[in-house]
Amino acid sequence: MPSPYQEFVRKAKERFQAQQKQKSSPASQFQFTAHADYKMKQYGLSVQKVKGVIRRPQRTEVGIAPKTVAVMQPVSAKVVDGKEMWKQEIWVMYVVRESVAAGGMRAAEKKMRNFLQPARVRIISAWRYPGVSPKRNPIPEEIWQELTEGSIMEE
Repeated sequence: MPSPYQEFVRKAKERFQAQQKQKSSPASQFQFTAHADYKMKQYGLSVQKVKGVIRRPQRTEVGIAPKTVAVMQPVSAKVVDGKEMWKQEIWVMYVVRESVAAGGMRAAEKKMRNFLQPARVRIISAWRYPGVSPKRNPIPEEIWQELTEGSIMEE
């Protein structure tokens, strides 16, 4: 009969393996690169926090890598004299990948497929930025609406 400690270790291993399997499962909407996992550990960011930044960004910009999007959310923002201020930001860079090749489909079929099988979000990197980062060229609102159509921000 195993000791209570051995039972605890066995259950912890099972939970960890289930978590790793869920992270890498093809049915998951979010996929993390090894670099993103490393950076999340380095900066003390959880999977839930990274997903929250992607779902509700305060600022969205074009990523430095081709076809990527970078989103930002401030950490503990406070309103001082009517202006929102913070001392740290969390950034996430990701790319939206189509789940199934949609070549030759009509627009209505594509929209329905995106609703039934949302595109996958591949998270490339995540980091903390000390202070307030300078604004670059933000994504135009029309393009951002096109990206968010098809419920890629829902899980």
